[in-house]
Amino acid sequence: MGANRKDLTQRPQRAERNTESRHQVERLFQVETSIAKPETRCVRWKRVTLVGVGLLGGSLGLAMRKRRLTNCVTGYVRRAASVRECEKIGAVDVATRDLQAAVQGADLIVLCTPIAQMRPLVEQMLPALKPGAIVTDVGSVKGSVVRDLEALIDKAGAHFVGSHPMAGAEKMGVAAARADLFVNAVCVITPTRKTNKTAAARIAGLWKSVGARVLRLTPERHDEMVSRSSHLPHVVAATLANLVLDPRWPEQQTQLCANGFRDTTRVASGSPEMWRDIALANGKHLGRAVYLFIRDLEKVRRFIGKGDLSALNYFLVQAKSRRDRWREKGARTSPE
Repeated sequence: MGANRKDLTQRPQRAERNTESRHQVERLFQVETSIAKPETRCVRWKRVTLVGVGLLGGSLGLAMRKRRLTNCVTGYVRRAASVRECEKIGAVDVATRDLQAAVQGADLIVLCTPIAQMRPLVEQMLPALKPGAIVTDVGSVKGSVVRDLEALIDKAGAHFVGSHPMAGAEKMGVAAARADLFVNAVCVITPTRKTNKTAAARIAGLWKSVGARVLRLTPERHDEMVSRSSHLPHVVAATLANLVLDPRWPEQQTQLCANGFRDTTRVASGSPEMWRDIALANGKHLGRAVYLFIRDLEKVRRFIGKGDLSALNYFLVQAKSRRDRWREKGARTSPE
């Protein structure tokens, strides 16, 4: 008898969830029908789905809508409040919390979530993938992402091409999105021997169409390089923030943190969840980069301890020279 009462109390909840999901799907396709736009020379994708609409996903949506690169941008989000926020900001034409409805019929799906969430989401959306659809991502690590997703998506009759736009900021969420985020940024695409060549070309065209400069690397080479230029700087910034702002120091310590400290530690304000996943996913290469950094710091410590003016001066002059040459080449710094 008790079990029957329990079932009776649960059924309305399940019914409410099913009704909510059905309404989301109906609303999604109603809105898409109402916003149908005339075909123009700019339109390259009939329907694009962003799985995750934060800073990167939101910026891509804004850029594609502004440049009229697609007839419809659909966003998949987890919270009801995000549905309204994404649509209000204009990052998408329509947002939904129903993943399969969001993906259904899309020509292009862009995974814009933390790395650890990508495989579970892809597994959920596989039944809804359109044959021949192209899936890409914006993850900062490519080796594990490509290994996890390439075969899964291929079996579903679609194509996966890994990509990584070197753009971002310490601010999180769609409210920080902007349409020009990718202009002049480098975007790495990581096709493999199994990658469909047409799909790779279309993903290269996607990033070029929003202003990025495309670089092709293998997933392994990409991960090795960004471990030094992107992932290590974040670990260093986080270490500095933890050390210098440790509450065990006198309260005057924070008053002595000026522009140099602020600029050096800026990226430490990035998403801890995202950077945790990045560090673990690229552990082999990042571990090596941290080792080399500690080795060089030990050299500096010895120079200072010995009062070695010549060695310390050479170290600082070389660093300045290398950075100045990099800047003179017109390098765009990635705020990741």
